[in-house]
Amino acid sequence: MKMQQGFTLVELMIVVAIIGILAGVAMPAYNDYVIRGKLVEGTSALSNGRIKMEQFFQDNRTYEGGPCPAATTHFTYDCANPAATTTTYTITATGKGDLSSFSYTINQSNIKRTTALKTGWGSTPANCWIMKKGDGC
Repeated sequence: MKMQQGFTLVELMIVVAIIGILAGVAMPAYNDYVIRGKLVEGTSALSNGRIKMEQFFQDNRTYEGGPCPAATTHFTYDCANPAATTTTYTITATGKGDLSSFSYTINQSNIKRTTALKTGWGSTPANCWIMKKGDGC
């Protein structure tokens, strides 16, 4: 008679429990990492928008009517609230979809602010762009 070999039910349950614990720790960290990668889209468009506004000012001696960044995959941009004046402007990036709780601004003085964040990522308003969980200025 041959002796049967294999895994017992208890051994399989232990393996499943270990995999569940590892997934429970890894998934939130992975999701935060993916969000961090998407945030770069918004802040880089704000920086690029600032450059275009400064070029517009050099040509027209006013910020009024200056170019506003076009909406991207994960962010929309607003240059009208508050409206640009001869000497001031503020560009706001507001997240879409899973980034809807994020909002960043930049103005003519290159002051970068985080005006809204996902819960647990930090406190707002912050006088910088918070780009990762627990980050500060």
